[in-house]
Amino acid sequence: MDLIAQPNSQNLHEGTFQKLRSLLVEGVIAPGSKLNERELAESLNVSRTPIREAIKRLAADGLVELIANRGAIAVQLSHADVVHTFDVIAQLEGYSGELAAKNISAATLSELEALQYEMMASYARRDLSNYYKLNLRIHHLINQAANNPVLTQLFSQVNARIEALRFRSNQNGVKWEKAVEEHQEMIDALKTHDSERMRKVMIQHVMNKRDVVIELLKSEAANTTSEIN
Repeated sequence: MDLIAQPNSQNLHEGTFQKLRSLLVEGVIAPGSKLNERELAESLNVSRTPIREAIKRLAADGLVELIANRGAIAVQLSHADVVHTFDVIAQLEGYSGELAAKNISAATLSELEALQYEMMASYARRDLSNYYKLNLRIHHLINQAANNPVLTQLFSQVNARIEALRFRSNQNGVKWEKAVEEHQEMIDALKTHDSERMRKVMIQHVMNKRDVVIELLKSEAANTTSEIN
């Protein structure tokens, strides 16, 4: 009986983790907000045990902070944190892109092209949620194609800090279109195994994201100040 029940338990915990992660990345749970276990358990129709487990994993990923006497808080980065994190992730993505162009297999390239096709369909529908999930899978697959486990681990840890901001950066229509074009450039560079071009495209892609995010944060700060006054 235990062997039969175990996968269901694992699926429940994983499902709860993924749902809670999406709520954070998509801004349903705003940065700086407290994660209330009881309310989340009721909302997701689960017990508090998988909620607690999910929060621990999210804290390890950098999406949640565990603060003494306050509990779990959705991470809120300062302007300096955002700039520094994007600067680091740009170099990590640039290096992973460079290595991927050298090492990528035909099978992985085909998988990337399939994901790119799906992502373009989501873009055409303006389905930001699904677009972002496919986008993230593409970036992770490129990183894995670099065939450097240390680089993959660093990328996952650093990228988790800014996932919510990367998601929101696509809400600007013109900048979103530019990001889509850059993704096609990535595929083209990988096809020709042009490591230098791939490195440059990846770095520029991330730095463009950084600029959009900074504009967004400045605009939000200005609106907040205006509302207070």
